[in-house]
Amino acid sequence: MAARQDNSATRLDDAARAGWLYYVAGNTQEEIAAKMGISRQSAQRLVSLSVSEGLIKVRLDHPIGHCLDLAERLRARFALDHCEIVPSDPASASTTIGIAEAGAAEIERTLRLSEPQIIAIGTGRTLKAAVEQLQPMECPHHKVVSLTGNIAPDGSAAFYNVIFNVADTVKARSFPMPLPVIASSARERELLHAQPMIRSTLELAARANISFVGIGHLGSDAPLLLDGFLTEAEQKALQKAGAVGEICGWCFDAQGRLIEGLINDRVASAPLPSRETGRVIAIAMGERKAPAIRAALQRRLANGLITDERTAQLLLA
Repeated sequence: MAARQDNSATRLDDAARAGWLYYVAGNTQEEIAAKMGISRQSAQRLVSLSVSEGLIKVRLDHPIGHCLDLAERLRARFALDHCEIVPSDPASASTTIGIAEAGAAEIERTLRLSEPQIIAIGTGRTLKAAVEQLQPMECPHHKVVSLTGNIAPDGSAAFYNVIFNVADTVKARSFPMPLPVIASSARERELLHAQPMIRSTLELAARANISFVGIGHLGSDAPLLLDGFLTEAEQKALQKAGAVGEICGWCFDAQGRLIEGLINDRVASAPLPSRETGRVIAIAMGERKAPAIRAALQRRLANGLITDERTAQLLLA
């Protein structure tokens, strides 16, 4: 009897993985068969089973055992209040697939709460991908506040700032940060933050019930560099100072300590909300980001994480 139950659970796990590879990652049945080491006919049957058993809706609705185990180990290792691990597609180089859908689901869970919530949102490619997955909702009782400025170095709207996308999709009150992402000087940041409208937005962000942030690395293709917020000289200076990652522009070293001086004196973003009174959930994946994710969790810059199997294994190595 126990053996039959184990076989059934394993088959559902396989069906869930096949369904995810097909419906979320966009693999063909031939590709699924190759990745799972099974025949094409078996792959087809597993994909069909994932639908007939109700495992596939819009998002994967079945917790794969290995992912659950990784999540529990990460919770214990980093004292996380929230941790979700999604399956990895071994052949994909995407840094958003899977976690964007999981991030959207977590945002939606918060939006469905009847009690008014203050939801703080960071910026970046991963969060933009997550917000694009949100279902339209009517949430006028919630407030959505940006943690970062929305003005790019050339004066245009920052492409990966998502506050307006969220507000439009869920019809919640939005509070943007009408600032450059990085000010020209520490004095300019001080003057900008002293403005009454900005000060009230910063105070609202500090009271967030839940925050969703991305984590960026600081390598040669760092998002801050590619998007023009950093010069190459500034990026190299940060690396020389030991910086491995950034959250909302705040750069930190391998121990999660904020780098003194350099661009941190000019970052116009709000400080990260309290992890003691609310959840700060980082949504990030990828080998390049693993050192930055580990550092952020070690220092408790975030107390929640949504990532994939491959990254979770790197964090636990």
